[in-house]
Amino acid sequence: MSAAAERAKKYLFAIATVYMCYLTHGVQAIIFSQNQVNFYTQWGFTDAAAGAAAVSLAITWTGVGKFVSVWIGGEISDRIGRKIPAVLGGVLYIISFVIMLVTDNATVACVAGFLSGVATSGFWDGALYPAIAEANPRYSASTTIGIKAVISVSGIIYPIFAAMNSGASWHINIWIPIVMSIIATVFAILTPFVYDDERKQAVEAGDGAAAKNAADAEIQAAKDAMLQKPTAMTNFVTLFFGFVIMFIMYGAQQYSKSFGINNLGLDPVAAAGMTSIYTAGSIIAVLFWAWMMGKLRWTPIKVILIDAILSAAALALVILALPLGLGAGVVYVAIAVLGFGAAGGMLQTGVTLRQMMCPGPRGRNVGMYYTFMGFASVFLPFIVGSMTSATGEATAVWIMMILLLVASVLAILMSVYVIAQYKKQFGESAMKPMKD
Repeated sequence: MSAAAERAKKYLFAIATVYMCYLTHGVQAIIFSQNQVNFYTQWGFTDAAAGAAAVSLAITWTGVGKFVSVWIGGEISDRIGRKIPAVLGGVLYIISFVIMLVTDNATVACVAGFLSGVATSGFWDGALYPAIAEANPRYSASTTIGIKAVISVSGIIYPIFAAMNSGASWHINIWIPIVMSIIATVFAILTPFVYDDERKQAVEAGDGAAAKNAADAEIQAAKDAMLQKPTAMTNFVTLFFGFVIMFIMYGAQQYSKSFGINNLGLDPVAAAGMTSIYTAGSIIAVLFWAWMMGKLRWTPIKVILIDAILSAAALALVILALPLGLGAGVVYVAIAVLGFGAAGGMLQTGVTLRQMMCPGPRGRNVGMYYTFMGFASVFLPFIVGSMTSATGEATAVWIMMILLLVASVLAILMSVYVIAQYKKQFGESAMKPMKD
């Protein structure tokens, strides 16, 4: 068995731990939106519009938590290892969900949302994205996109589960992620991580800089393989993908149920099914793209370009379906295609693209990329909440769909630019398979 295969086998539990954490995150990402009425009722709201705006504010504060923490989280992970942030993220998840369970105050719920955002991006994203790439470097693109697969599993099951338990027993919808968070924390305590083990071995050998030097050597080798350095615009675009992709994905993820209820006239269970259909499309995409990148060695930017085109087409169909009288069935199909394009690992593929085009410390690159992503997760619910207060929820969600389409077109243009730069940096077309 090769050294790479031995390493992959040794750290298989690390990959499983990362997936358990993001299975839990899949619930955290949609818990406010999927329990909207029950949450704002528990907080004392009787007016639906005011309650919906309060839930959007809680979602906004989740994004704020992500935005303010992810940069420093990646830096800390590079300095102290992956295990401590992984464990602390799990503990903070438990605290956040318990607060959501017991509070009857919308402001306190926003605090819980903020803490869960810090746990996700400040601790888990900054540590676990690098950790899964380090566990199996050859297939880092495939294992990283697998994170989206487990998030999608939660995205399919949880909305239907929450809708079916929306009555007096609705608190089970919060107990579930509490239990999942406990399991994820225990996994993080028990699992070995490559980066931590290398640091420990370096300390035991009396060379505390060895692990850092090995990482630096890997970065330098990636830079040496380039024909030219990445331009300032390439640096910006590979980071701005985090904002654009998150804007598209988050909008569809958080508000597809609301779109179904307010714009299509569906009942809550059927509307929750829209979120599940969206997520089902994303799971199919994850499996497809993991195979394309792992076996056929497709470049990340090729995947992002195709995803952006699919997202734009699907959103155009969603927007035009009702004015043209095409019916809810067409919207269901479009939502599935949107899930395939926008939520099929496009965000995670952007992380791989960033490291490929602009090599650097993994934690730092993840931190910068997710800072842009965190801004999108703040900006989107803020503007939707503001529009909801001003125009009503139906109009706000409709306008949001148009903004998602604009973002998808922008992603296409950005992809075309990066493809041109890829040729200049590596001397190969981004449309051709990558070389080992």
